[in-house]
Amino acid sequence: MNLRRALSFPKTNLVLAGVIIMLVGDFFFALNDAMGKWLVASYSVGQVLLIRSCGAFLVLGPMLMRQGTAKLFRMERLDLQIFRVSMATADVGLFYAAVVYLPLADVMTFYMAAPIYVAALSHFFLGEKVRWRRWLAIIIGFCGVVIALRPSSASLSPASIFALVGSLSFAIMLILNRRLRGTPDVTLVTWQTVGALVVGLLMSIGTWQTPGPLDLFALLLLGVVSGTAHMMITRALKLAPASTLAPLQYTLLLWAVVFGVVFFGDIPDSQMLIGSAIIVVAGLFIFHRQNVVTEVPPENVPRNVH
Repeated sequence: MNLRRALSFPKTNLVLAGVIIMLVGDFFFALNDAMGKWLVASYSVGQVLLIRSCGAFLVLGPMLMRQGTAKLFRMERLDLQIFRVSMATADVGLFYAAVVYLPLADVMTFYMAAPIYVAALSHFFLGEKVRWRRWLAIIIGFCGVVIALRPSSASLSPASIFALVGSLSFAIMLILNRRLRGTPDVTLVTWQTVGALVVGLLMSIGTWQTPGPLDLFALLLLGVVSGTAHMMITRALKLAPASTLAPLQYTLLLWAVVFGVVFFGDIPDSQMLIGSAIIVVAGLFIFHRQNVVTEVPPENVPRNVH
């Protein structure tokens, strides 16, 4: 009995460490989102993408040196790699475009629906079996998205469309992560960072504003914070089961509400809160059913959000 207890403690401690690291990583992602919203108020989306990507290489640099640059050019399915980079760039760019006009919590609500989109699209693109319980949760989750979207006879807000399309791009990227699971994380993140840098450079033409020292530091720090969050969540997934960590992603929505209220004075209205609650409940049920059938894939955890 004593031996059994002694053997169980290290495993329990590792899972606890994974949970703590995951929670801190999610906090860093939420901080990254709040910083991005603050910066796009003064600089174009393209300029934020460009300098943020440069900052991300401060974190990626040591990882690339350890892995070796040769692996960057030995990739499976080049066509899917290019498609993934396109979706990752659209995800980040549209997120920043949306938060220019919408409260942080509103935009995050759309992004929290990404696992619901993944569950639906995986049936068609990955051949995964989705039984009736999860289809019911998917339909309910979509109802939450519709409520949050506020459809009316008038045209939908362009910012809401940005957030919706951005979240769909994020979901497609998660599906491609599964298809490209043989590619090292460092390679995937490096190329998506390069993609964002190139698109940011093109979008900055004609809109460039030279930032002061403090703003330049904040723009570079944006990339460092995002890269650090990614590394922490990747580490958490190695310490604890994905099925344990996946539901913790919804703390991002909580932090988005807190940061939105504290720093921007944005208080979510009742319709957005109802939509958020439906999305969260549907997403948690999908995670539960995936855990019953098989362990939740690590790609369902938003380890490289924004």
